[in-house]
Amino acid sequence: MHTPVTIVGAGLGGLTLARVLHVHGIPATVYEAEASPAVRAQGGMLDIHDHNGQLALEAAGLMDEFRAVVVEGRQSMRLVDPDGTVLHEMADDGMGGRPEVQRAELRRILLDSLPAGTVRWGHKVGGARALGGGRHEVSFADGGTVVTSLLVGADGAWSRIRPLLSGAAPEYVGTSFVETYLYDADTRHPDTAKVVGSGSMVAPSPGKEIFAHRESGDTLHAYVALSRPRDWFAAIDFTDASVAAARMAREFDGWAPELTALLTDADTPPVLRPHYALPAEHRWDRTPGVTLIGDAAHLAAPNGEGANLALLDGAELAKALAAHPDDTEAAFTEHERAMFARAAEAVTFEGTEVHGIDSPHNTARAMLAMITGQDG
Repeated sequence: MHTPVTIVGAGLGGLTLARVLHVHGIPATVYEAEASPAVRAQGGMLDIHDHNGQLALEAAGLMDEFRAVVVEGRQSMRLVDPDGTVLHEMADDGMGGRPEVQRAELRRILLDSLPAGTVRWGHKVGGARALGGGRHEVSFADGGTVVTSLLVGADGAWSRIRPLLSGAAPEYVGTSFVETYLYDADTRHPDTAKVVGSGSMVAPSPGKEIFAHRESGDTLHAYVALSRPRDWFAAIDFTDASVAAARMAREFDGWAPELTALLTDADTPPVLRPHYALPAEHRWDRTPGVTLIGDAAHLAAPNGEGANLALLDGAELAKALAAHPDDTEAAFTEHERAMFARAAEAVTFEGTEVHGIDSPHNTARAMLAMITGQDG
């Protein structure tokens, strides 16, 4: 007989955990602060990797559903110089190593795979406390509570469950994205659509870069990254879209207009996305009855692995609980040991370690040499 699992957070990690538990006949309830699955947009494209994210979807029995929502051709990637020159394009080889899907579609698949009532919407967690003997009480903003002997925090960067295990808190890492969208790009923004191409495009430079992705249809989703203190961004009035876009664009003076148009010609106001991270070696002592997955456990600055690791964390924890039905502490110990090791691995692309934005090697030519072995 399996003890029901209480999961806080209906993101990709929490939903994968609930789904794989369901596959193994283990009951779970997911508590989510948002009022419904449609209350906000779920972000852009995700590349789901064959060595982690896809393994989780296989464990969830959802590979057919996943393949049905892959956006064909979006796995291609271009390296572009600030002057707009396309130095190199890695084609979508169709082999499925890093296929792209819309985050909202992946979340929908996971939600649809769960029994009705698994997710309790509109349950914002205010805090949690230990009751002893591995039992914990989770309190909600509406005054309600739930007591559980198997608690999993899948509630992201600002987890309300993490303090049960660790005093660590996310800290600003010195970089931020400014996010924009261009709609009907092929007809309304043809020069920018041309330089972005059919998949993703990155135009890197030390301390700054522009990344864009073609989503479903001809929508371009851009992330403009700058290495600046929080105070620098705080001095920009992001409530005035045109002023904020122009101020950000000045940091890219001399860059090709088809690149800076991702800021100046955007169809949405620029949205600031500061980057936070937990300490790289974030660990905690085994605490009976509770554990963490995803960003709640190992938040890092965006590196292409966050969603994939959350998926795998959820799947592997569920499999460990299924393998140890009479010893949940053994399952939690096994999960944490493997998760800590995964989170500590260096991020690579095509087997090559990825440079940080502030690196002098953060240029299109240096990236080309790194990936292909060609001289810049």
